[in-house]
Amino acid sequence: MAERQQSDSRKLLAKLRETLAAASEGQERLDRITTLIAESLGVEVCSIYLFRDADTLELCATEGLNPEAVHQTRLRIGEGLVGRVAKSARPVNTKNAPSEKGFRFMPETGEEIFSSFLGVPIQRLGENLGVLVIQSKMAREFSADELYGMEVVAMVLAEMTELGAFIGEGAAMAALHQRPATFKGQIGQEGAAEGHVWLHEPRVVVTNPVADDPASELNRLQEAVEELRLKVDELLETAQDTAQSKDKEHMQVLEAYRMFANSKGWMRRMEEDIARGLSAEAAVEKEQSAARARMSQVPDPYLRERLHDLDDLSNRLLRILTGQGRETGAEMPENPILIATNIGPGELLEYGRGLRGIILEEGSVASHAAIVARSWAIPLVVQAGHVATEALNGNHILVDGEHGIVHLRPEESIIGAFRDKMLMEAQQQERYQSLRDKPAMGLCGTEVKLHMNAGLMADLPSLENSGAEGVGLFRTELQFLTVSKVPRRGELVDTYAQVMDAAHGKRLVFRTLDIGSDKVLPYMNPLDEPNPALGWRAIRVGLDKPGVMRMQLQAMIRASQGRTLTVMFPFIAQLDEFRDAREMLLAEVERERKLGHILPEKLEIGAMLETPSMVFAPRQFFEMADFISIGGNDLKQFFYAADRENERVRRRYDTLNVSFLNLIEEIVDRCKEVGTPLSFCGEDAGRPIEAACFTALGMRHLSMRPASIGPVKSLIRRINIQELRACINDARLSGEQSVRSTVVDWIARNRHSIRTE
Repeated sequence: MAERQQSDSRKLLAKLRETLAAASEGQERLDRITTLIAESLGVEVCSIYLFRDADTLELCATEGLNPEAVHQTRLRIGEGLVGRVAKSARPVNTKNAPSEKGFRFMPETGEEIFSSFLGVPIQRLGENLGVLVIQSKMAREFSADELYGMEVVAMVLAEMTELGAFIGEGAAMAALHQRPATFKGQIGQEGAAEGHVWLHEPRVVVTNPVADDPASELNRLQEAVEELRLKVDELLETAQDTAQSKDKEHMQVLEAYRMFANSKGWMRRMEEDIARGLSAEAAVEKEQSAARARMSQVPDPYLRERLHDLDDLSNRLLRILTGQGRETGAEMPENPILIATNIGPGELLEYGRGLRGIILEEGSVASHAAIVARSWAIPLVVQAGHVATEALNGNHILVDGEHGIVHLRPEESIIGAFRDKMLMEAQQQERYQSLRDKPAMGLCGTEVKLHMNAGLMADLPSLENSGAEGVGLFRTELQFLTVSKVPRRGELVDTYAQVMDAAHGKRLVFRTLDIGSDKVLPYMNPLDEPNPALGWRAIRVGLDKPGVMRMQLQAMIRASQGRTLTVMFPFIAQLDEFRDAREMLLAEVERERKLGHILPEKLEIGAMLETPSMVFAPRQFFEMADFISIGGNDLKQFFYAADRENERVRRRYDTLNVSFLNLIEEIVDRCKEVGTPLSFCGEDAGRPIEAACFTALGMRHLSMRPASIGPVKSLIRRINIQELRACINDARLSGEQSVRSTVVDWIARNRHSIRTE
């Protein structure tokens, strides 16, 4: 029985391939396919619905329903049984369609006489392209074999759609990867860029979804799987022979790869697909599409990660079968905008600063990629849907980092508006450039020092170009994140010396390793923590495992070569942590003195204030610290109990909320009381209105990304800071939750023309 069904399936797929190869128009081809399927499966109705846009399905071909309904009947996603299949990416199989929840009667189709209904999604790599439906008058539930056969046919239809077999009139039958598409993601880094797509993982194209010889295809699959297994074993052996064997998570991933590569169930399903007539590549892709569909439905993060492993393994197998690797021979286009599912900092840095923008299907606003994008001052959008599936190398693309929007193959009207916006931004940057050597001084004479954040050698030229007065934060973890093993002390000495050379004597603040939370070293044992942001990170790691921190401190001391060395410890939550870290640094200075090495001319030891606990720390903390820097990003998320990686709450709470401003003012007053220099470092320092308010509250040092220095300086030079302080005080007394609207109105009324003297 099973052999006969496989034979019938192969015959149907062979006919479908003949239809694909025939010289005919897309509509004629689609009509012929619905007839073939209905005849082969012995049903009265076969219909194909395709998406005309992201939310609407259109009946594009039918055998058995009213032909006049073709291209007239449309359904919203989730509407009716067809819409339900499209929304859930799962089949609907019922012997009594009208009784099903959500059934929608469409009188123009004449389908009221058909009781049985089976609908399966037409999908490719997690992207829904449409729905394939069969119906019959007899009330019966279709068998598991019939359902399976329909899924195989739907897979071939998906590949045929991808290959452009059904191009015709109307939006639903327009060629794929040619229509304009818009993706809404999350803002990883502000800015706007126009350019052309460069895919980190070029898409694999399956040109032969149907095969003549199942035995030959089965042999190809088995050989490819064997090669894959050998490669996974080699990866495991290499990892076990290196420091990576200590990385529990890395080893778990490789073990999961090996488990999937040796999975009998995975192999059996692909073998069954081949027996029904699919090629080896199409069988792999069918399983991959099913895994991606399950991924979108699974709430459990562990299971979702395992499905992601299977998806990645399928990609490797497809590249073995097709020979389509990353090196396609294509040249990177002009003004490249990188698109990837996700990417590590090492891979990203290999592309260099030539990228105009970055778009990730996954990622987060606090990811390594976001850190690099900010240091390069290029727009980044994360969580951008299925952009990697839809885009092709060389496609025209616009990235709006201000709103987290991506326009792929945009229409002329959008291009025009976008270019106008970019021109205005360029003109503003020219205006800011004229202020480069002028102080950030308000009309009242109040001055604030503007410093830049950095983390790469490539950031340092911005110190001169931006007009920054120093580096308020140099992130040292990027040198650790971009390599596969702990850097040697000598390598760190060379790096830190080059950084200090590039600063040309301007103030430079080294922050010691801020790892943990979202920044896990490739060779570090990650912990299974329910809330990593509140877990074992930063100074907690350094004090519990002091070997790496001592080596880093030694490297900084040796790199200083008699110059001023300024070191800042991150994520201090109590006085003893700062005292212990400070004593560790002083002990290393004494050790270097005994070894006869040149010591820093001057040593400054500071702390980042990122936890509300340190606002109320003992007075000794503020006296002991040579300087304090408010880490605004962490302080705000802990103050409001709002995860900055969670889009639902990240923007819920305002920096200019009265309660948060009261907290900042408390820190200002405590530092002023003992004469400890204070700065503010974080995204809010680079937002002009927030920066002006911080200055009005008494902050005299702000540290931000280089591109923000011009806009912040421009606003501060055009307003009276003392009058702004009075405005903020009045707004706080009014009982309003936030002073933002009052401040914005005041600035609009009191901002003077830009001074160029």
